[in-house]
Amino acid sequence: MKVWIDITNSPHVLFFAPIVRRLREQGHDVSVTARRYAQTEQLLADHRIDAVIIGRHRGRNVAAKAGGLLDRGGRLVAFGRRGRFDVAAGHNSNDLTVAARILRIPQLTMFDYEFAAASHHLNLRLVDEIIVPRAIPLVRLLPYGIAPERIVRYPGLKEEYYLFDFRPDLEILPRLGVDPARIVVVLRPAPDVTLYHRLHNPLVDDIVARLGDRDDVHLVILPRTEEQRERLSTTGKPSVIVPDRAVDGLSLIAAADLVVGAGGTMNREAVALGTPAFTLFAGKLGAVDERLIAEGRLTRVQTYADITVEKKPPATTGAATLRDPQLFVDQILRLGTRER
Repeated sequence: MKVWIDITNSPHVLFFAPIVRRLREQGHDVSVTARRYAQTEQLLADHRIDAVIIGRHRGRNVAAKAGGLLDRGGRLVAFGRRGRFDVAAGHNSNDLTVAARILRIPQLTMFDYEFAAASHHLNLRLVDEIIVPRAIPLVRLLPYGIAPERIVRYPGLKEEYYLFDFRPDLEILPRLGVDPARIVVVLRPAPDVTLYHRLHNPLVDDIVARLGDRDDVHLVILPRTEEQRERLSTTGKPSVIVPDRAVDGLSLIAAADLVVGAGGTMNREAVALGTPAFTLFAGKLGAVDERLIAEGRLTRVQTYADITVEKKPPATTGAATLRDPQLFVDQILRLGTRER
């Protein structure tokens, strides 16, 4: 089968890497396209995924996003027409959704945050199927215009599936200049170019100010964009470390004592790996995070005092919850064999 995967953001590389690997191991022809944004290209290289780079992120302006959709969507149509694909899959990729619909390629999309309304109103009306966590209730999906029979729901977190093959790099901390005897804190700022999370969170600056001078802490900040990297690299705080390129985030999270994230994916990776996780997310909480908070697996932060800065028990290091990503492979292949 000829399978088309489109990747539009850095975390999606980790999600699709085991899927692409399994598809190829099972004899399928997989083509990957990707959008230039954040650390996507570096992570593709790290995971040895050859991808055709088409287009770039257009920033936070709504008009620019619309122009980007038309431009990249058109270029994907040309790519898809040449490829003659049996099935297409993305992780909430608006561009792929439009291109595959024009080309009448069976397609599915996946996501785990239900309140990206602008994107979902487009995608869920055009795709053949969506794959989402069971934690998201149907009542939050149906208003976007999708029929219930086109919704596939899976148990657990998507992060638990791509961790299935994960083996941590035990040298990640010394490689980054981190002292493992200190309290290792990983900080991930907000994705400030998304429509559903566009406000700078002052708690990020407060955390840097409070932890940056502590000699019993190493604060590793993983910026999302070069603009964030430039700003956070010039704090002058001796305990702050800002890597100059994409790092093995999963190994870093497994080795860290706590993770503080203003987005979603890295927090859930920490939950799956058994590392205490604290969310600064300032948007509307999705069902997945709501459940994790209710279960005590994720802590919502309103002030700095909500963060527990301490060493985690050694027994939790690298204690991952694992689920087989073949589930997603099977769904892609099943859709590709469906009669058109």
